This record gives sequence, structure tokens and C-alpha cells, in this order.
Amino acid sequence: MRIVFMGTPDFAVASLNALVEAGHDIAGVVTAADKPAGRGQKIHESAVKQYAVAKGLKVLQPLKLKDPAFLAELESLQAEVQVVVAFRMLPEVVWNMPPKGTINLHASLLPDYRGAAPINHAIINGETVTGVTTFFLKHEIDTGDVIFSAEVEIGPDEDAGSLHDKLMETGAELLVRTIDAIENGDYQETPQVITEVQKHAPKIFKDFCEINWNQPVQTIYNHIRGLSPYPAAFTKLQGKNLKVFQAEMEMGDPQETPGTFSSDGKTFLKFAAQDGSLKLTDIQYEGKKRMSVEEFLRGMRL
Repeated sequence: MRIVFMGTPDFAVASLNALVEAGHDIAGVVTAADKPAGRGQKIHESAVKQYAVAKGLKVLQPLKLKDPAFLAELESLQAEVQVVVAFRMLPEVVWNMPPKGTINLHASLLPDYRGAAPINHAIINGETVTGVTTFFLKHEIDTGDVIFSAEVEIGPDEDAGSLHDKLMETGAELLVRTIDAIENGDYQETPQVITEVQKHAPKIFKDFCEINWNQPVQTIYNHIRGLSPYPAAFTKLQGKNLKVFQAEMEMGDPQETPGTFSSDGKTFLKFAAQDGSLKLTDIQYEGKKRMSVEEFLRGMRL
């Protein structure tokens, strides 16, 4: 089958590579437009574009998905199916174009964790299992009929970064399986069944990242690892933001009011919580690089 692939970040590269390695015909790749990034505002190409160019694949970078010129070029590729992995919302004129439809790979076990940040929210909510799902796109986001899904365990100390990588690899394998099944007509579509307690994965904003020390230790620990390494949970220390990437739980009645910190000035920095404390181990103080707490304390007087 001729496939048009749509995606932007590293997560999508693994899927595109898996399709290429499996010998599928990639008619074109649609990805985000180049944009300036970083301190020097150098032009940055998406991870998917970099991979596609290296493989000699045709690349399309529309600013607007309803642009007539883009739609004409997309149609000229004559894709039988389109694949979407970590891209953006598609208008119906795009997702309804290929005869065999447009499939999406989503980093959760749908219908749970629909939305922009499924990996983060699964960890934040203390899940022990998540997964990946392939489904056909339709009008409402993340609601299409499920083709296949695969479970992935979440370790007790797993963070969003390591879970991202596990889901990325499992998702790539599931996507190849899905494309093969569509090509052979060997699959069944399963409607998503919504339960009363549906879990959501909305986009994460900065306010959500601030640590609430009045919560239980386990809740805060999940919050920290669910946002690590990006966008990172943070708290205030001497009036500046302190990002927290890793911490250790210490259960027991706290000696201080939640949010109060204690330190020996050399080896540890703890914050009191509702039912214990969090010993921070991997941090980044505002204006400084990421470092261990020991490194931080060598140059900081608390």
C-alpha cells in the first residue's frame, strides 16, 4: 500500500522507521514547518523531517492543512492509507482523503487518557499499566474505532521519559502490525466503550507543574516522575523556581509544615509533605544547569 505518514517529534520517528524497515511504500511525509528555536534562534527541523530527508522521502510542510495547494499535492500522492503519529488535529478533508482511511497511533489504552499528554497523566495518576492503541480517525478527537492495542507496564519508579521510550518502541511494532492487517483485510474494528470513570489527558500548563506539598508523599512522587524530564515539576526555593526531576520518598509524620525544607547544606535537601517528606536528588535551580543535589549544595547557601 502507498502510505502518507504524518508526524513531528522523536516519538513518531520510530514508527516511520519501522514502516520503512518493514518495506512499506512511503509516498510522502507530512510534518511541522521549520521554525527558529533556542537562544540563537537557529532554524530547527522536526525530528521526522530530519529522518525523512536522510531516507530520501518526499516531505511536505504545510502551514495550513486546508491550503488548496497542499491538498492538491497530498491528493497527487495517491495514498491508500494515511498514518498519524504525534501530529496535530486534521480537518476532515485530509483524514477522509485516502480510500482505506487514516489511522492514528495513540500512547494510551483508549478510551482512557484521550488528549495531548497521555504518558504524563498515566504516571501522575499512579497507573501501573498503560499502552498504545491504533484506531481510525473520525470527527471527535481520539474517538475512532480501535484496531489494535498493546499493554506496557509502568514501573514504580518509571518517569515520563523512560515510559515515552517504551511506548515509542511498542507503538512502532503495533503500527506495522496494523498496516499489515489493513493491507490483508485481516482486522476487526472495535468501538470505544466509555465507562463512568473515564480518565483524561489534557494538555499540561505551567501552573499544573507546581508541586503542592500539602498532598501525600506518593501523590507528589507520582507528580514529579510524571513530569520528568519535561516539562518538569517545580517548587519555590528562596524566591526562585526549583525544577525537580527525581526524588526519594520518606514516609512518616513530618516534623515541619508541608512545604518547609530542611538541609544539612552538604548531602540532602528535603521538603515536608502531608505524610512524610521528599528527598530531592536531581534538580535544576532557576538560572543554573541540571545537577545533583550534592552539586547544588556545594555552590548554594541555604
